[in-house]
Amino acid sequence: MIEHLKAFLRYLALNRNVSPHTVRAYDSDLTQFIGHVAAEADIKKRDLEPEALDRAAIRSFLAYLHAEGQSRATAARKLAAIRTFLRYLRREGILDSDAGALVATPKREVRMPSHLSEQEMTTMLDATDDERPLGRRDHAILELFYASGLRLSELAGLDLPDVNLSARMVRVLGKGGKERLVPFNATTAKTIRTWLQDREQFVRNAVMDERVIGSRARDQRRDRSRRPREPLFVNYRGGRLSVRSIDLLVRKYAAATGREGVSPHALRHSFATHLLQRGADLRVIQELLGHARLSTTQRYTHVNAAQLLQVYKNTHPRAKASSAPPSSDSGED
Repeated sequence: MIEHLKAFLRYLALNRNVSPHTVRAYDSDLTQFIGHVAAEADIKKRDLEPEALDRAAIRSFLAYLHAEGQSRATAARKLAAIRTFLRYLRREGILDSDAGALVATPKREVRMPSHLSEQEMTTMLDATDDERPLGRRDHAILELFYASGLRLSELAGLDLPDVNLSARMVRVLGKGGKERLVPFNATTAKTIRTWLQDREQFVRNAVMDERVIGSRARDQRRDRSRRPREPLFVNYRGGRLSVRSIDLLVRKYAAATGREGVSPHALRHSFATHLLQRGADLRVIQELLGHARLSTTQRYTHVNAAQLLQVYKNTHPRAKASSAPPSSDSGED
């Protein structure tokens, strides 16, 4: 079985052209599955026959994941890897049937995306120190996050040519290499213009650093066909601000709102939630966020429904009356 798995991973890398990260994820999930089936049969993984990967084995594996406390989303991801592997084995003539098609996907939990209120977003933006260059940079980052709903990796990967300040549009390369244009507001454009003046100073200082110059020269020698990239957001050394650094600064400013554990993704959720609350069309939000499926965007309707329910409870006279504690002579419990 191990040889079949290795052949499948080579197929993914060479024929399907998937990323090394995806190959590693398939390897991990399928190794765990094969190991579970082999352990259940009390044999070594290399001695496991492909026919043992039947419907009962898959259901047993899903039950094992549930017992281990794994989420339904994790179980669904692992099942998808198993299905792809079994389809490959059938296509190669190693299996006569596809047991993966006979097992239902675990229904995923509907989770409310974590987001900040409009007032909390204002508090967070006001927490930046606009008297300092790095504070102005952080302000521009937070404004752009909230104004455009970009993913963390998308914002970190922005280069100067990707931002059109006059048109107030940003060009983003999203998941699957799909490019989209996202608008932003005049306030965001102003903060970015201010940051660009500070950015020049950081970049000039970096050019004077021989280590940076040497690094850039090596990068250009690796691929002379590419023009040197100019990151929009840089650190104090003039290099591109990393994903981890942006994550940390978002969490730092989020602490000013009294909220703990607020990630950059929460700003993306706040962007979508506030648009929906103010009447934006769901398909427009889908395009702005770069979601491939409308079902992914529809989870924000649950957030909106939760808000509507709270408004109803707070404002409807009968709802308020029913939530009040009963009087001692009411006879109700």
